[in-house]
Amino acid sequence: QVQLVESGGGVVQAGGSLRLSCAASGRTFSSYSMGWFRQAPEKEREFVATISWSGGSTDYADSVKGRFTISRDNTKNTVYLQMDSLKPEDTAVYYCNPTVIRGNRYSAKYDYWGQGTQVTVSS
Repeated sequence: QVQLVESGGGVVQAGGSLRLSCAASGRTFSSYSMGWFRQAPEKEREFVATISWSGGSTDYADSVKGRFTISRDNTKNTVYLQMDSLKPEDTAVYYCNPTVIRGNRYSAKYDYWGQGTQVTVSS
């Protein structure tokens, strides 16, 4: 079982930047595609970004494309999300999870989540 610990969230003004980190335990981390998801108040959790096991392939939700960058360091069992040009609508709790494709959509591999990290963008 992979344990996931997210960090790096905070309060930032619109147009600002944050870098999130997700530390994962488990020897199989480097064999998984990893992803970031987010959940805003009173909304369902949604896919944000994913990166292949090697780091050679990435994909993003249209809403963050060109502003967010996902990366990983398999030597540290860590995946990152660099968020630039933040908007108030990016406000949410951000979570990481290995990603799989189900029905042409990126989904979380596991049905359990870490505590997440809160990102609040003020206008």
